[in-house]
Formats: sequence, structure tokens, C-alpha cells
Amino acid sequence: MTAKVLRASERPAVPWLNGGGVTREVAGGPAGSGMADFDWRVSLADVDRGGPFSLFPGVDRVITLVEGEGMVLTVDGAEQAVTVPFRPFAFPGDSTTDCRLAAGPVVDFNVMTRRGRTAAEVEIADDGRAVEVPDDAVLLAVCLAGSAALGSAGVRLDRYDAVLLTAGTDRLEIDGVAALVTIRRTVGRTD
Repeated sequence: MTAKVLRASERPAVPWLNGGGVTREVAGGPAGSGMADFDWRVSLADVDRGGPFSLFPGVDRVITLVEGEGMVLTVDGAEQAVTVPFRPFAFPGDSTTDCRLAAGPVVDFNVMTRRGRTAAEVEIADDGRAVEVPDDAVLLAVCLAGSAALGSAGVRLDRYDAVLLTAGTDRLEIDGVAALVTIRRTVGRTD
């Protein structure tokens, strides 16, 4: 198994064009891709005020409340409360989506995958566990609260630190809450 540590302190904050918040990219692929050509992208966002979400045609999204009282998303006219921390909510990135903050700023965790190229499974964990990464996937573990440690590498993750894992098995000890994001390529798959 290979492990690439991604420290929160090394992520620049990128302001949104509409001024409603900032985003810090945790990881993405392929390396060097931007917003128009990523296959997958994982980020944390500080949301200061509500408003419309940017449209991402052909992209699937999973958003998870990490800090704050939450928000109400209106996705293609249907309201969805995202007010319980650490409960992922999936929706199409090409849907018309608006956000209303419940009571002040929030921090949310975002996973985006390009439909037809990649797919993601987001699991929220709060215990020690073996993590197995199949050959056709990568696993991104992001510490959302407290701390975590990766067994074989002796790597400690503090809040918002992450580790990108490829092919193999290891043990992740979580003293708090972590998001485990498994990303698989879907191009050319027949299953």
C-alpha cells in the first residue's frame, strides 16, 4: 500500500466568484486537472452565506456537513435539509441547486466525480478499522473531527488532514470522525 499524506495547513483557500465562501481542495485526479477536466475532486468549503450552487454538468456530488448548524438545499425544486453533521447527501451536480444557511456559516465536505469516468462511495467512520483498497481504486481518508492514525506508516492525521491510499490493506485508528472516500474508475468497466 502506498500512502500520500495531505496536510490541511498546505491547502490554499480559493475564494468563490460569488463571494459566498472559500474552497480548499483536498485531492483530485488526474494530477494537474482543473475544474473543467477533473475526473474526481474532494474539497472542504467554508460557506459564509447562501446562494446558488455552480452547475457541474455530468458530475455527481456528495456533500456532508462538518461544522455549523447546516443548510437547506433546494435541488431541482425539492428541499433537502443538510443539518445533521457527518451525514452524506448525494445529488447531481448538473441540477439547479440553491443553498439557504440554517443559522450562520458552515463548513462542508464535498466529493465530486465525473459521471461515466469515476464513481465514489463516501463512508463516515468513527472507529478503528482495517481499510482495504482494491487495485482499481484509491481511498482518501480525511479526518473531519479529532484525529486518526494510519497503522503501518505511523502517520497521524489531525483535523482536516488526509491520506490518499492505493492498493493494499492497512489499519486506520480513528479518535473522532473520518470520511473514507473510495474512488473507482468506471471508464471501460463492464460490471
